Formats: sequence, structure tokens, C-alpha cells
Amino acid sequence: MAAGPRPFALGSSPALRGEAAGEGPAAVLCHGITATRRYILHGSSALSRAGYTVVTYDARGHGESDPAPPGEGYGYPQLVGDLERVVEAEVSEGAFFLAGHSMGAHTAVAYALRHPERLAGLALIGPVYTGMIEQASLEYWDGLSAALEAGGVDGFIAYIDAEQGTDSRWRDSVLRFTRERLLLQRHPEALAEALREVPRSRPFESMDELRALEIPALVVASNDDADPGHPYEAAVAYAEALPNARLLTEEPGQSPLAWQGGKLSRALAAFYAEALSSAR
Repeated sequence: MAAGPRPFALGSSPALRGEAAGEGPAAVLCHGITATRRYILHGSSALSRAGYTVVTYDARGHGESDPAPPGEGYGYPQLVGDLERVVEAEVSEGAFFLAGHSMGAHTAVAYALRHPERLAGLALIGPVYTGMIEQASLEYWDGLSAALEAGGVDGFIAYIDAEQGTDSRWRDSVLRFTRERLLLQRHPEALAEALREVPRSRPFESMDELRALEIPALVVASNDDADPGHPYEAAVAYAEALPNARLLTEEPGQSPLAWQGGKLSRALAAFYAEALSSAR
């Protein structure tokens, strides 16, 4: 039986809060912007039950973690620095598995480019950044930030509903879980800053940099009707750039695999087991 969650808090500058669960090879998971550590595997414990120590934490300004200290901000250099702190504190020596969703996927890639020798496998769920920052995208994120500052959770939800363009089949689900994760945010003013700063930060300069990463990689894509904010073609670009990657997505008509905690956990467990076997 997997060991239950073990909460941790890492110092200051800023204080990061998270938890580790299970026993076995370490798997560190990074969540997306406006989410928390609970919205990577959506409550599933299948990965820890499969024999992994699953380490999750709230990014700076998100969930239970502190806002960025004055003058630091929320760019990828800072997010990767925080990930390095978590790894140093919660992962023993040797290679581990790293996974991330959206902002977390970009953080994971940036970490991999700095520390490829530390990783036994890399899983990227819903990556978005492909080397360009478009003005239209920045206008969307600035509008979302302003909506949160002016209208709180209700204003944020109304903006998502009006601007994101989610297919009507998935609209109610998207608005429901978006509201749920916003209500877990202890520092909405910090989250509003992150909404402006993260999209302006580059986790790396060019997709060509990914071609140097020989790490076994899994890229999880979502269909665009349900999740237009994480384009399918962006995931394809990552799978093509990473030399040892495979692409995985849900069956037609299903909700995105990224939303299915149990299925996603089992897919990660199978991928990690294969990577471990290949390394022996």
C-alpha cells in the first residue's frame, strides 16, 4: 500500500508548500497557471500506488505557496529555481521523473535543459509555448488578469466563458473546475501578477534546443474542441522536436486525457516503468 501524503514547506523566498506520497522512484509534478498541485492528477493516487514517490507543490503565488518576494516576479527563471529547490529538498541523489502541465510543462523543459543528467524521463502535458510570444495571446492573459483583479472569481469565470471559445459540450465542465481551482488560491493578487508575467517569459529560446534532450519523453495532447488553450499542434511540435518522444492523446469524443486523473496516472506509470526498464 502506498504511503499517504506527507506535507512539506520549503523555507522562504518564497515559501513553497507541497506534499509527497508513496514510495519508490521519485516523480516530481508541476501544475499549470491558475491551478494548484491538486490539478495535475486530479486526486488520483494511481501513480503512487504503482510504486512511485509522487512529489507535488504549489508554484509561487499559487495555492498555498507564498507570492514572489518584491522584485523577483513569476518568470520561468524563477519557476525553474523553485523547482530546483523542491528537487534538492525532496528527491534523493540519482535520476528522477519529471512531469508538468502547461506552465508546468514549460518549467519542466527548462529544468531538463539545465539538468538533463538528473532525469530518467520527462512527461509534458498540454505544452503551449513553441518559441514565439504573440501579442494576441498577451492581450488575452492581460484581460484575464484584469478580470480577476476587478471581479474576483466571478469576473475571472465570466472572462473565460466569453473569450476562451470552448465547445458547448465541454463548457460547463471547464467553468466548474476553473471555479474550483480559483477558490483554492490564497493570494489572488499574486495570481493576477503571474497571469501578466508568465506569458511574457520564455522558458527557452527555440524549439531546436529540445533536439539535444535524449531523455525518454511522453507528450500528452488534448483535442482543441475541449481545450483550445492547449493546442493539439503545439503538443505535436514538442513530440517532433524531442528525439526520444511519443505522443499520446485521448480517444475521439472523450474528454482530454489531461482531465482524466486516473487514466493520466496510469499512462505516466506505464511510461515510467518502460523508461526504467530501458535504462537497466
